[in-house]
Amino acid sequence: MDDVRASSAWVASHSSHVVVDSSGIEKVAETIDTIPKVNWDFEGIHYFDNGPLTVQYLFVLDALNFCFWPDKDLNYDNLAAGLKAALQNDKSVFDVDRLQKYTGPELRELLKWHRPLPLEDERVRLLHEVGFELERSFDGKASNLVESCGKSAVKLVALVTRHFPGFRDHSVYKGHQVFLYKRAQIFAADLWGAFGGRGYGEFYDIGSITIMADYIVPAVLRQLGVLKYSATLASRIEANSQIDAGSEEEVELRACSIYAVEKMKELISMKSGKQVLSIELDLWLWSFGIQCPALQHHRTLSIYY
Repeated sequence: MDDVRASSAWVASHSSHVVVDSSGIEKVAETIDTIPKVNWDFEGIHYFDNGPLTVQYLFVLDALNFCFWPDKDLNYDNLAAGLKAALQNDKSVFDVDRLQKYTGPELRELLKWHRPLPLEDERVRLLHEVGFELERSFDGKASNLVESCGKSAVKLVALVTRHFPGFRDHSVYKGHQVFLYKRAQIFAADLWGAFGGRGYGEFYDIGSITIMADYIVPAVLRQLGVLKYSATLASRIEANSQIDAGSEEEVELRACSIYAVEKMKELISMKSGKQVLSIELDLWLWSFGIQCPALQHHRTLSIYY
């Protein structure tokens, strides 16, 4: 995760459209004595049986966890709850031979979603990729992938990005490679949250995981006064104009969010004298954001978030 932190800091120091406001970070840190605890499954929408099937479910979930905004009625809850219901109905639904064969209409049927999904072809392609590589390298089970990381979240992210190209969330910004790894990191975070830091969710280096840079967190940070946007970028977001994946604006929104929350974490840790986890901050910011339906976020077509 050092690459994520270092490259995000580089973007923040060279940013043209997004500014990280140090005084805004300090104000937020001053108002927080402890990070409000948010239970991982606070909405009750995830499958959990405390075993390998939960790991398989989470990996499929995180392979598909991106780009809901083009359908105003679709969100993460629909995906998580839809996959949960499908698995409860048929325990073989995420077997690798089936993952490699799903079509768009079949995926819709799994989710009980009766119109085409955003980026549906990519979602199907990524299901096939997950099924193929799990079968080839991990005997068909995401739990074997997790067990092979030796209880290291950092190694798990490295294994996921090495074996599954669809998780390789990086960009080139002003000639500099930037690593963000949202979905690979959220897999580690979901395991930790679901299993309560035990069993498949036990990682000795969970503190190495950064926030998961998506649509919601930058918008929340802007509302909190931590991020400032250029007038041009602000107007594009407020007009719901699409921002291209890999553009300077898009990379800055995500990388500056990571950098800002790392600085926020440092200040809160110093103030409280306790270790603060980025993933706890991420869950708090995200849960805050989804409770503000009027919050305007940037719109980018991307398989990474």
